[in-house]
Amino acid sequence: MAASNAQGWIVDQKMNVLVVDDQVTMLRIERSLLNQIGFPNVDIVTSGPDALKKLREKPFGLVISDWNMAPMTGLELLKQVRGDDKLKAMPFIMVTAESKSENVVAAKQAGVSQYIIKPFNAETLKKKIASVIGEF
Repeated sequence: MAASNAQGWIVDQKMNVLVVDDQVTMLRIERSLLNQIGFPNVDIVTSGPDALKKLREKPFGLVISDWNMAPMTGLELLKQVRGDDKLKAMPFIMVTAESKSENVVAAKQAGVSQYIIKPFNAETLKKKIASVIGEF
């Protein structure tokens, strides 16, 4: 079922979700959690540059990115996404193991849609996604 959220973004659980993390285990966990809460179309990449390439090749409705990655951090990826006219409205959720307030502030200033602290479960992920794209 598709609907529009407050930002006018089309919300559809069949939408493509891109997960970016340099830890393969986390990619598997996040894909599994997304599948559990009803998002079957999940693509995964292990770096910011790969994420930008993928985002420019295929339509995605949501990006979930880890903060601590190399060579491009999640914050740098977020800034690249927000600086791209075709991608700047993309809902973007940052995931990190660090709960430092300065990181939260930096992410918000860069335009992050939502922030998740590791570890998290399917219910937390669902609530954070719903706060970004609307109820599903």
